Amino acid sequence: MVTVREQLVDLGYAAGWSAVRAAPEPMARGLFDRVGNRLGANGGPVQLRKNLARVIGTSPSAVPESLMRDAMRSYARYWCEAFRLPSMDFVQAAARVHLSDETLARYHSALDRGKGVIFALPHSGNWDMAGVWLVHEQGQFATVAERLRPESLFNRFVAYRESLGFEIFPLSGGEQPPMHALAERLRAGGVVCLLGERDLARHGVPVTFFGEPTRMPAGAAKLAIDTGATLLPVHHFFGPGATSTILCDAPVDVSGGVRSATQAVADAFERNIAAHPQDWHMLQPLWESDWSAERRARITGDGSGAQPA
Repeated sequence: MVTVREQLVDLGYAAGWSAVRAAPEPMARGLFDRVGNRLGANGGPVQLRKNLARVIGTSPSAVPESLMRDAMRSYARYWCEAFRLPSMDFVQAAARVHLSDETLARYHSALDRGKGVIFALPHSGNWDMAGVWLVHEQGQFATVAERLRPESLFNRFVAYRESLGFEIFPLSGGEQPPMHALAERLRAGGVVCLLGERDLARHGVPVTFFGEPTRMPAGAAKLAIDTGATLLPVHHFFGPGATSTILCDAPVDVSGGVRSATQAVADAFERNIAAHPQDWHMLQPLWESDWSAERRARITGDGSGAQPA
């Protein structure tokens, strides 16, 4: 049964996609900048402050107010672009995304192997804008979508990303497990993109991230091992104006197994997030020390040692 809150959330997203895409770009960006500034003032979101404290190596109370404002403006920019992307000229949007010669060389070298490429990304910048560049450069790529509630909201997000040229497989409830379909795309020489720094489920891989334990998804490493595809940690971050940058790290050595490869991805994420902390949109608990008792029980099978989120 769909709750009233879920219905309101769905209506809110629908209104955003309808109204924001119709507004002139300077007006929309100005509005979202002001909203971001307001949300980042007076301390900003508590969990984001705790997460950024780990990134910059300080206490939550010592996180600079300027970083909180920058982070919330970045998060607001993500939503502004998300709401506007379906109505944008995709060629023009892709042209706003910059890549260094080194990043392009790594991408093309991996693609030329013919065994598929896996992009593993954190929640940084606007991963949908990175996807628009990839569609423009490569053609369709495959990814997964977490099933949201209500179902109408999930369908709205799937339709949005399919309108950008992405091939979407539901994380759960689909006709077949997504890993099988993703492996097929890779064996055909295709590209798969996976968000990869938060998987608070029993099958998540334990890693050390900014000096503390957490868990990250095993899917990217497992797919690379099973198919021979190249695993590339990728980072997207915002630049001035409407520009942004995609950074591609060196391929991950997966010969040591899933856990070793996932830790290598975590290490790459750590370096890049530290370089661009304001664009990391992690507003939820990530590290074990922030898990609630309910989450700890779900992940480990018991609630021992739980700390409140």
